[in-house]
Amino acid sequence: MKKKLIAMLLAATMIFSLAGCGDKSNNDDNNGGSSTPTESTPAPDSNGGQDESTPAPADEVEKPSEITILVDGTVFTEPNAQDKFIAKLEELIGIKINVIQPDHDAYYDNVGQIIAGGDWPDVMILSSTYYSGYAAEGVLWDMTEAWENSELKQRQEAYDGAGVVEGVKIDGHLYGMPAARGNGCVTYVKQAWIDQYNNGKVPTNYAEYSEMCANFVANGKYAVSAAGFIGSEAPYVNYLPEFYQDGYPSFYQKDDGTWVDGFTEDSMKEALQRLADAYAAGWIDPTTLTNGTKDCRNKFYSDDFGVFTYWAGTWATNLKTNLENNGLDSELVALPPIAEVGAYLDRIPPVWCISSTCKNPEGVFKYFIEAMQDGGDVQFLWTYGVEGVHWSTAAETLYEGTETEKVYQEGEFHGLDNLENPGTQYTKAHIDPALALVDLANDPADESRAAENLASSTLFAQNSKLAVLVPTTDAMSQYNGDLTTLKNGLIAKVVMGEMTIDEAYAQYEAEHGAEWSQMIVDSLNNR
Repeated sequence: MKKKLIAMLLAATMIFSLAGCGDKSNNDDNNGGSSTPTESTPAPDSNGGQDESTPAPADEVEKPSEITILVDGTVFTEPNAQDKFIAKLEELIGIKINVIQPDHDAYYDNVGQIIAGGDWPDVMILSSTYYSGYAAEGVLWDMTEAWENSELKQRQEAYDGAGVVEGVKIDGHLYGMPAARGNGCVTYVKQAWIDQYNNGKVPTNYAEYSEMCANFVANGKYAVSAAGFIGSEAPYVNYLPEFYQDGYPSFYQKDDGTWVDGFTEDSMKEALQRLADAYAAGWIDPTTLTNGTKDCRNKFYSDDFGVFTYWAGTWATNLKTNLENNGLDSELVALPPIAEVGAYLDRIPPVWCISSTCKNPEGVFKYFIEAMQDGGDVQFLWTYGVEGVHWSTAAETLYEGTETEKVYQEGEFHGLDNLENPGTQYTKAHIDPALALVDLANDPADESRAAENLASSTLFAQNSKLAVLVPTTDAMSQYNGDLTTLKNGLIAKVVMGEMTIDEAYAQYEAEHGAEWSQMIVDSLNNR
């Protein structure tokens, strides 16, 4: 099976790569970690265990002595003391952990190369796009029964987190475990800009939003920037929601259960017109096509633009802190979705998957995947990192003598200075405490969570809807890579004024886009 899969995946690697124009972010900044990961040397394959797909009773599951994990920058990187994090994890779970961590911005290119090469890790993090595709290709172990019979499910159900897991099932089967809810983006606007350039008025609809953008530009500022005109994974439109509104560039399921391609609908054409008009008016930063999320953050911190749609929760604090560090007014307004948007989109969370070649998948599930959400010491480590490295409760003063000086009393939980980005504090590790699926005992976030973090998370929770996981079909695997490349190229050309909407859709027809789209829609509706 493995040899057959490798041959199939040499082509599938390109098919699963749905990168948006200029979006190098993988949308994973929401989960924490560093934006500049490095790679460590992989160790040999894991050992021991049976190959059967049906898990043994819990007390008979063999504990692996060593596993190899493939992770992105949402896990602590080497500059952020990954060695100390892994050493503590090994101490807690009693398993040697070998880490493969490619550069965050090129993570899925590397995943594809590793999978196509055939030397698969035991565990890997996958976003929704790649999760669905690799599950269909047989790369991932079916953990449904292991989860159904686990204590983890009971803990998640007790904390109302099991519904998130149900949402990542594919045809009733579970091939990956989310570590937290997906979360999503809200639109932040600098309060100082609203006061100075928009007469203190916070927009509630697109007409008012447009007026605000025009006022910013009239004062020599770009209004909006984003990591590409379209995102690299579902829900694709989450960085520019005010312009997309009800337009959607990919496949979705209507209320009656039928699947459609939103790119072919009038709502998408109207969204393209709004984007093109905004770009022509100078509202949108012209480097948006090639921006990564880090580029956007740095420009926001430098006061280059004033409207930034980015992750709710922890990132509200990160944005505020970095503006303060640059000597700027840090007050941000988290906008409720404007009337035409209605609701922000809650993304499908990344998942931790076990490869189908893992020698002891039951043991890896029980002692690694399940332990990550134990509600105790292991989950605390995945949530906050290592004491004395990433957090502390010692009495101390951080950034003494600066405008951002912070004084902590003995016993007061706080993040320590970021090793990779001095001047900012760690706020979390891999699991965002506000998005956890299992209740963490003695969670210090209950008392230490910043007001802006709580406010943006609450706003998002009350004004969002869940994105839908699109299953993979043979037609999807065969055509969607080329189809997405075609769509993204046309979107960029229309937005930047290089092509009219009518010309774009004529080219879409001429280059088989409509044909491929219909075959995929038919395959989804005939499943």
